[in-house]
Amino acid sequence: MPSMQVMDPSRPGQGERKLGTAAVIPAVIALVLWCVYLLDAGLQLELFQYGIYPRTLHGLPGIIFSPFIHGDVEHVLNNSIPVVVLGTALMYFFPQLAGRVFLYSWLVSGLGVWLSARASYHIGASGVVYGLAAFLFTTGVLRKQRMLMGLSLLVVFLYGSMLWGVVPLFPKISWESHFWGAAAGVVMAFAYRRIPSVVRDPREIVWPDEEEEEGPPAEVTDAAEMDEQGTGSWRTSHSWQRFDPEEPAER
Repeated sequence: MPSMQVMDPSRPGQGERKLGTAAVIPAVIALVLWCVYLLDAGLQLELFQYGIYPRTLHGLPGIIFSPFIHGDVEHVLNNSIPVVVLGTALMYFFPQLAGRVFLYSWLVSGLGVWLSARASYHIGASGVVYGLAAFLFTTGVLRKQRMLMGLSLLVVFLYGSMLWGVVPLFPKISWESHFWGAAAGVVMAFAYRRIPSVVRDPREIVWPDEEEEEGPPAEVTDAAEMDEQGTGSWRTSHSWQRFDPEEPAER
């Protein structure tokens, strides 16, 4: 019977190789974001019109396209860096869940914006960024492992100011995309809390209100079964919202 490979970061070189592999896909995604922005800016394609325009048919495809579209260099920078940092952390600890977390953050934040946001074009990848950050923070709190708790603290340290992005404080910021992305991340953290991390951390935390002796955590030994179960930046990620239909709303 095939088994899921568990990575032990204490073994020389294994953690570094795993981290480098985990960074590949997030780095490619960030590169795509920059390529799309440079083409848009250089050729004046006005891609903002392919963003999400709530409750309209022509704005519905924006659920798919909007994460690739950004308004200026600062916007794409504030989203691409956390995509690499948070995406790498997700791929490192939960490669079997990374695809689902990324996809659901993308779709739920986009659909939530289309259903409930203000009338404007919404563009940018920060709905996905908020989904990744919320998932990593919440899953670290829920699990009794020091490495994952440390990951939660790191997310707070780097992106704690993102909390203000989920409330309507700034007119040109699409807080709706932040809210729905974060909500998706929290829900997924609870839904997948019993799926183990592939990074071995034997030092579990015992909370004061829990019994010290508990059964050992269940191990997933069947790779096929595992697949069925779960296969900003240093500056705050943000979304833009512009109420002029000729200007894009950035997420």
